[in-house]
Amino acid sequence: MRLFRRLIVIILTFSFCLFPLVAASDATELREIQQRGYLTVAVKDNIYPLGFRDAEGKLQGLEIDLAKRLAKDLLGDSQAVKLRAVNNRDRMAEVLDNRVDIAIARFTATASRARLVNFSIPYYLDGTVLVTKNTSVDDFGDLKKLKVGVLKGSSTISYIEYFIPSAELVGVDSYLTAQQSLEENKIDAFAADATVLSGWVRQYPQYRLLETRLSTEPLCVIIPKGLKHDPLRRKIDQAIALYLEQGWLQERIKFWGLPPSSILES
Repeated sequence: MRLFRRLIVIILTFSFCLFPLVAASDATELREIQQRGYLTVAVKDNIYPLGFRDAEGKLQGLEIDLAKRLAKDLLGDSQAVKLRAVNNRDRMAEVLDNRVDIAIARFTATASRARLVNFSIPYYLDGTVLVTKNTSVDDFGDLKKLKVGVLKGSSTISYIEYFIPSAELVGVDSYLTAQQSLEENKIDAFAADATVLSGWVRQYPQYRLLETRLSTEPLCVIIPKGLKHDPLRRKIDQAIALYLEQGWLQERIKFWGLPPSSILES
């Protein structure tokens, strides 16, 4: 029943994306991008493996791959893209102030945000997961009466309280503190977003993710609102749908070590 309700929520959240508007006669943004010859995209540069800088300072990650693939399909050249690294606070403002064409920056679609910007269909379903190095823990049910770390003030707290009410919550101030607490056995597991914790597992093999997700949060491309921008939104939706149908997105998700993205997982 929980899975059915979750599926309904996802469908309702994106119903406004799946029924395109009628393009207006002044829908020129896509043509302007094509005439300009490049796409400008706000991205993250500090979240492995979505968007980060490698040893040479080059941007890499799943969202960087997506930006380049969209540039290839919109403009015929995967290098016809200018990437602009932004912090969390400025992601939406970059789009609203027309400093970029779109943003692909670990942005979760919500109803309140949808009043300000448009979202593509999801390219990845993030969500709360648990990481541990305790070999006796195979599922979240094994954490009853054990210590689970959470970021102070995060939405993750409510998920742990709901799914593991008997666990002892331990608030931490940062991801670094959480990792230190795991290493020192002060906590048995740490709960946070899959996109963050999958990076830990890839870098530190002593950690492993538990399979069950405690929430589902769609990551989408941010696109400006307005009929002028609707052809661009439709093109991006069509492209992402094709990437999913052809398996390209699933292959890149696996390449970057992220948990499989499916609303049918629980």
